[in-house]
Amino acid sequence: MSLGLLGKKVGMTRVFDQERGIMTSVTVIDISGNEFVQTKTSEKEGYSSVQVAYGDQKEQRLTQAKLGHLKKNGASAKRVIREFRFDNDEALPNTDEAHPGAALFQDGQWIDVIGTTKGKGFQGVVKRYHFAGQPDGHGHMMHRRTGAVGAGSTPARIWRGQKMPGRHGEYRRTVQNLKIVQVRAEDNVILVSGSVPGHKGAIVTIRPAIKKAAPKKA
Repeated sequence: MSLGLLGKKVGMTRVFDQERGIMTSVTVIDISGNEFVQTKTSEKEGYSSVQVAYGDQKEQRLTQAKLGHLKKNGASAKRVIREFRFDNDEALPNTDEAHPGAALFQDGQWIDVIGTTKGKGFQGVVKRYHFAGQPDGHGHMMHRRTGAVGAGSTPARIWRGQKMPGRHGEYRRTVQNLKIVQVRAEDNVILVSGSVPGHKGAIVTIRPAIKKAAPKKA
């Protein structure tokens, strides 16, 4: 895995290609305020990784364990900590710079974005699991109901895992192979083609795509 960053979903807009005039819908992700916390090595921790923290937070809103970990490693109070693993210690990046920024990515790069989807509240099986539903004809009393969920004699109960109405949304999802349209280092934002999981203001994890090769650096 390669080093990634955390960011905040600002919203969606569109940009135009100056040469061809093609419009592209993009998601604006703010990546300012990322901070290296800790570098773990195979010799000391048993595996290789880099911890990155994001989102300024008041100290009183953090647990003592998280706040102590951040202070021990010289980092300020942050809302979220994520860890990016590497195959070995030789692949670990240079973390001398305390604040990684937009320079980590470049225009045209393929990335994966990990986030939590919007909450939909309590929903039925048609919306939650895409059930086809029952007949809509006149006289039929159940249109969007679940239907039979278990036999009365054997097993005389409902199996665990039966798809039923319930809370929908707020799932952790990874959208792969999104393309960076623009990197605006001066604003510490990146414009990503298409949509990413979550509501406006949601925190997402951005990493180089694992199924597409990174572009060659000029």
